[in-house]
Amino acid sequence: MFTRILTFLIIVAIIGCVMYGRKIIKTEKVNAVFGNPERAKGGTHWIIVGSSFILLTWIYYSWDIAKSFYPQSANELCQVGKINDSLLALKYLFPIEERESKTASIIKIENKNLDKFAFEVKNSNKISDQNKIFLLGLIEKTKKIIPLLTNESLLDNQTKIKISELTSRIDQLSKEFQKNDYPYETIDQKNKRLKEAQEEGEWGASGSAIENTVEIPNIPKTDKGLKFHTAAKDLQIISDEFFKLNNHNFQYKSAVQVINDEIKKFENEINTDQEITSTFVKDILQIIARIDYASIFPPNSLKDFEESIINFEKVQKNEQGSLIWIDIFLFPAGTIVSSGLSCSEQGTGRWLPKLSDTFNNFILLLKPSVGYKGIPLLWYEMMDASKIVGFILPDWIADIIPGKYPVYNENGTVEPNFKSKTLAVVSGQFSLFKIPIPMGHIWDSFLRVFLGLVLGIIFGVPLGLFMGLNRFAKGFFDPLIELYRPVPPLAWAPLIISVLGIDNLGKIFLLFMVSFSIMIISARAGASGTQLSKIHASHSLGASNWQILRYVIFPNSLPEILTGVRVSIGMCWGTLVAAEFLAGTTGIGFVENVAKKYFQYEVIWISIFLMGVLGLIFDVTLRKIIDKTIPWRGKG
Repeated sequence: MFTRILTFLIIVAIIGCVMYGRKIIKTEKVNAVFGNPERAKGGTHWIIVGSSFILLTWIYYSWDIAKSFYPQSANELCQVGKINDSLLALKYLFPIEERESKTASIIKIENKNLDKFAFEVKNSNKISDQNKIFLLGLIEKTKKIIPLLTNESLLDNQTKIKISELTSRIDQLSKEFQKNDYPYETIDQKNKRLKEAQEEGEWGASGSAIENTVEIPNIPKTDKGLKFHTAAKDLQIISDEFFKLNNHNFQYKSAVQVINDEIKKFENEINTDQEITSTFVKDILQIIARIDYASIFPPNSLKDFEESIINFEKVQKNEQGSLIWIDIFLFPAGTIVSSGLSCSEQGTGRWLPKLSDTFNNFILLLKPSVGYKGIPLLWYEMMDASKIVGFILPDWIADIIPGKYPVYNENGTVEPNFKSKTLAVVSGQFSLFKIPIPMGHIWDSFLRVFLGLVLGIIFGVPLGLFMGLNRFAKGFFDPLIELYRPVPPLAWAPLIISVLGIDNLGKIFLLFMVSFSIMIISARAGASGTQLSKIHASHSLGASNWQILRYVIFPNSLPEILTGVRVSIGMCWGTLVAAEFLAGTTGIGFVENVAKKYFQYEVIWISIFLMGVLGLIFDVTLRKIIDKTIPWRGKG
């Protein structure tokens, strides 16, 4: 229901916003010519169109529309996949979907291999003449065993009868398959099947946190699915019986036995080139084994059997009815396939999780009772406000108070005094009142990026301005900055995490290093790019150095600094996820890393989406700051 409503709203939003956009274009001001920045303002309707298009693509290619509008389609396609799986070996044996039959391909390849061996033996200088005669004779006899399998007159009657029986069974299955009451299920059998199907679960996300879901339900839930399921079992029995057949007639067995006897006789003799000859003998034996294993029959003996398979293929496709069109249009870039007793998604629906499953998983991961590895994505915990007091106030306040801390008395107790009570206050060891504090994977990642970014700005911007205004600072710090700036953050990660630990300190310091270099470059470029005429004008008006820095250089550098902040945000997010991949027990990167090991695609996409949303929140916030702090940008 969620996907149905969302799909309808998306289509309505796209159509409505496109019509609104065309109306705006017709009524647009004439003076808003090409190149005018005013033309880029607004356009919220196009944002809705773009976002809706992305959502619609996701819903469509994840097969969520198919799941929502036709919830039993995957189960029915699973049963169709079982028939295709049963037909696969039989169809591969004949030129139905391939240019040539498997038998023709094997005969062609093995004859080519035998001719190749004969050529190599004739032109070899390392094989004696006696062994050449032996090998060439062996090759010739091997080539002659193939006609013993393809000769119609040598096919024994028992094999002919069995092939005819299997052909009749396929024809009978084709007739029965077209009947509406096939496979003649009683009410009790139907109720039992539906009960088992209900217990199996619904079409859902494999390996997800959603309860009572399977990737593809295997037990047929509909009458159409039951028809294909039963036919697939009957067809699999026929296929197994057919491949137990072999055309190993008496003449063929005798010829193979002659070859084996000659090889055994050869192995008992001692020759100088025994090793080289033995290699060719082993290759010939492998060819005989492949011929023996292959289902080689006379070319016309399986003609009726092949036609029965082709006819059944047409019948089963006709019985699929509208399911064919559902498969074509609602299962793009893939379908449901069967392998043995299980079915699975093959295509975009496998690695692109359904929006409904992803949303349900996201809700579960937010709950503190579920979470991910015992920690919710984002929640809160009640913390005593005294902890904040203890964090702000330094402990040395208690140390400077005259007197000593209390010691225990003869009764074995410690009586507090003013000094110890003060220590309890400044260290937060007292009760005040509870306040909600954010916690969870999202909060941990957000806090790490925020602290690393803020520290980079606090230390990077002043140093960058100093380097842009002072020759000594530029010469002294520039080599140090440029030495570590080109090094990828991941190269520093193992060292920093090893020294500072896998806790927050190491990750925050790594993010600080990333933002620090970017902010230095940005601030230095802004300071050195200040127009000299503005500085001269300030001097003429009697401004001090501090006033010039405060009112001229810093505002002039602000666009470069804020641009650097935007770049730093993206770099910090990328670095944080990599750092949490390497080491960590919380954070979005940690969630994605663990989900990757268990192929939890829904959780992986949730973590990717969260990183994008948090990055967008940072960037939108910074845009608002830019609009407020440097409104003159682009209007000079």
